[in-house]
Amino acid sequence: MTAVLYIVGIVLFLIGISISIGLHELGHLTPAKRFGVKVTHYMVGFGPTLFSFRRGETEYGVKAFPLGGFIAMPGMYPPEQATAHRLEGETVSAGAREAGGEPGDPGRIDEGAAQEHQVPTPSDEADAVPRRPRRKGRLFENTMADAREFSNQEIEPGEEHRTFYALSVPKRLVVMFSGPFVNLVLGILIMAISLLGIGVMTPTTTVETVVECAVPASEAAQRPAADRNTCRDDDQLTPAWEAGIEPGDEITAIAGVETEDWDQLSAVIKDHAGQRVEVDFIRDGKAESVSVPIIASERPKLDEADRPLTKPDGTPQTVTEGFFGVGPVYERAPLPIGEFPGAVWDQVSGVFHAIATLPVKLVDIGEVALGTKDRDAEGLVGMVGVGRIAGEIVSTDRIDVLDKAQMGLGMLGSLNIFLFAFNMIPLLPLDGGHIAVGLYEGARRRINRWRGRGLVGPFDTAKLLPLTYVCIGLMLCMTALLIYVDLVKPITLDAIFGSGG
Repeated sequence: MTAVLYIVGIVLFLIGISISIGLHELGHLTPAKRFGVKVTHYMVGFGPTLFSFRRGETEYGVKAFPLGGFIAMPGMYPPEQATAHRLEGETVSAGAREAGGEPGDPGRIDEGAAQEHQVPTPSDEADAVPRRPRRKGRLFENTMADAREFSNQEIEPGEEHRTFYALSVPKRLVVMFSGPFVNLVLGILIMAISLLGIGVMTPTTTVETVVECAVPASEAAQRPAADRNTCRDDDQLTPAWEAGIEPGDEITAIAGVETEDWDQLSAVIKDHAGQRVEVDFIRDGKAESVSVPIIASERPKLDEADRPLTKPDGTPQTVTEGFFGVGPVYERAPLPIGEFPGAVWDQVSGVFHAIATLPVKLVDIGEVALGTKDRDAEGLVGMVGVGRIAGEIVSTDRIDVLDKAQMGLGMLGSLNIFLFAFNMIPLLPLDGGHIAVGLYEGARRRINRWRGRGLVGPFDTAKLLPLTYVCIGLMLCMTALLIYVDLVKPITLDAIFGSGG
């Protein structure tokens, strides 16, 4: 049964990532068709096609490996004669205006503008625009020529205005940005379902544990690990232990301040270090009160993520605060709506930071692969590793169903935000690369208009193919490295959440 559930978890993960990729590509497809671009293929995945169907001029399908997707639009690499041609004047034809251009836009070349200024187009007869012959020893030139030919092979005569390069720059930016934007929106929606719908585990004012003794942080750090949770005869007892506070007691007020939540209760305790206060609580439905001295205790100093801070010599930083000695009962509650934007920001900024430090993390993964370093549970993990974790989440009996659902949603939401952030990297073949090219072309057109140089063709994207191939090669190497490490030294639930579950 466990093996079956493990497979179910992996399948659910594959379905989730396939839907996310499909919606990403739909984000590209919808504005492209709205702007009149000819879209010949809409595919989810890479490799052999599992099934497909044709509707109109577009073939829709699913491929074997759900590691990406694409839509095919003629003109991603403009014909060389279109990129090299320069037009004089500032007139744009009515056909250009209908296709999205505007008077005086020097970068707008489509069928109407080409006819008005007699610009050769890809559909002209072969003798008018002869195909450039392949040249020996010119690998990159031949590769660029092949890319242009392949990109424009499905342009029929009279369809030049329906190519990607014929779009105005703003429309091209919309087409390329819409895909990542869908992932961003989807990631935020999933976070909303998880945090606002299912809720988060929130500490309450009901007591779950009572600590017996208070040990200063600096002293606790010097004790053997096995003795840190054991009280010695000379350790100071906590006020809660001495006052007889029991698990199940609901604390209603401290020092006359009503405690509606744990944060408020904790803040009052910290502020009354060394003072005797009244603690009001309810036990078995009966209101009771006890007077206790809040001790001043040396506690570890934590950062915003509740991680202990250390000094340059490695010893923990400490702070003196009031200490009572109780631990709260946790209950699931919706995240306050006012805190949701901050949670989204933390997630998105965290993903961008992880991408910015990707080279360092890849070096760490390389050391793990060589066996010189242990796997970091908070380090990089590939699709294989995420799939394995998904299988463990579904198959384990240490997590209840609601927690499993929330963990799965968390993984899927993080994945979509990662797809948004990763695709915004300004390198081809990523969407961010096409956006960067569009912004460059828009700036170039504006500068040419200011200088009175007339209309110019689109930027020759094929010139960036060498850089594109380098990026693809690096991404393939990264994928292969992560697959190897995920198989040989996988991250497990025990590593993430601790062996105690």
